[in-house]
Amino acid sequence: MAPESRSAPAVTEARHRDEWGVEFSRIVAFSDGVFAIAITLLVLAIEIPENSADLTRVLEHQRGDFFAYALSFGVLGKLWLSHHRFFSALGRFDPILMGLNLVYLAFVALVPFTSEMLGDYSEQSIAVIFYAGNMFGVSLTFALQIAYSYRANLVKPEMRDVERRVSAPSNFIVAGIFLASIPVAVFAPTAALLMWLLIFLTGRRVSDRLAALRA
Repeated sequence: MAPESRSAPAVTEARHRDEWGVEFSRIVAFSDGVFAIAITLLVLAIEIPENSADLTRVLEHQRGDFFAYALSFGVLGKLWLSHHRFFSALGRFDPILMGLNLVYLAFVALVPFTSEMLGDYSEQSIAVIFYAGNMFGVSLTFALQIAYSYRANLVKPEMRDVERRVSAPSNFIVAGIFLASIPVAVFAPTAALLMWLLIFLTGRRVSDRLAALRA
């Protein structure tokens, strides 16, 4: 008698990560790849002058590019850490979560473009608004992944309280900061840039809360 084969789940059925480890690993690996490429592309906006005599002048002229690189690297690094921690807390996954993750990665892949625009035209409102809108999309779609995962019961039971108290509020706060900076950028682009620094203060507070919960 032929051994029973495991039937494939329905298209909309959630899959347990332990039983479908290869598929889950591919999702994580693809996400990590998009982050790695996006972060690597950030540095391409910084140019090396052909004439060494112009090195100081050119580097000084690229102060905006260096600022955009540092800001985008910091934000993407923070988002990658949050994404890594969140997917580690998942016990199951389904096509809807995969779709939301793809939309999220589409915004992540756009960051090098908006970052270069910000570096070259940081004094112009439109560049600041495009960057803020891009980062708002990244933060919001990640927050939606977290919210959906709770509603669909995809998070491991032992991790639900930690992720609910730490990850979701953090990402909604980050999305709110970028959204609030858009109208500010219309009248004062520099003030909008300074608002974004609050994101890193928020990250520090969230890290402290996470450490307290694990203690």
